[in-house]
Amino acid sequence: MHIYARASAKGKCVQSNMGAKNNATVMPDANEDATLNALVAAGFGAAGQRCMALSTVVFVGGLKSCENKLVERAKALKVNAGTEPNADLGPVISKQAKERIHRLIQSGVESGARLVLDGRDIVVPGYEHGNFIGPTILSDVTANMECYKVEGYGEYTQQMSLGISEIWS
Repeated sequence: MHIYARASAKGKCVQSNMGAKNNATVMPDANEDATLNALVAAGFGAAGQRCMALSTVVFVGGLKSCENKLVERAKALKVNAGTEPNADLGPVISKQAKERIHRLIQSGVESGARLVLDGRDIVVPGYEHGNFIGPTILSDVTANMECYKVEGYGEYTQQMSLGISEIWS
C-alpha cells in the first residue's frame, strides 16, 4: 500500500497486488507451444522460489486439452540438488515448508481438486532426506479451496509455486 500510494501520488501508473497469487490467463488464440513453455518456466523455474512464480493457470475458451501437455512437460523436469548439472528443480527451503506444501496439496484433494501430477513422494538419489517436492499439478481447483487461498510467499516460499499449478477451464 505504501509503494502504491507513493508512486501514484507522483503520477505514476501503478498496478499493485500484494496477495502473491500470480495468475496466468491463456486465451483461445494463444500459441500452444510457446504458452506451455512459458507456463512451465514461470511455475517451476527457480524451483518456484521467487515472489512472481506462477501458481494459477486459467484456460479460457476450452483449452483444457492443454492440461495433458502441461503435465507431460512438468514430468520431464529433473529434480535434484541445485548444484547438480541439469537440475531443473531443487529442494524447498525447509522441512517445515515441505510439510506445509504436502498439507496444502492434500487439502486440495480432500476439497475436490483433481491431482493430475503428484510430486510429493519424489526421492532424489544421494539426497534421500532432502526437502524435495516434484512438480505437482492440481486441476478443478475453486476459489474457496485452501490451496487456492493461501499465499505462497515468505517463510513458505514454494508452498504454491514449486509444484502446484491450479488449472481451471
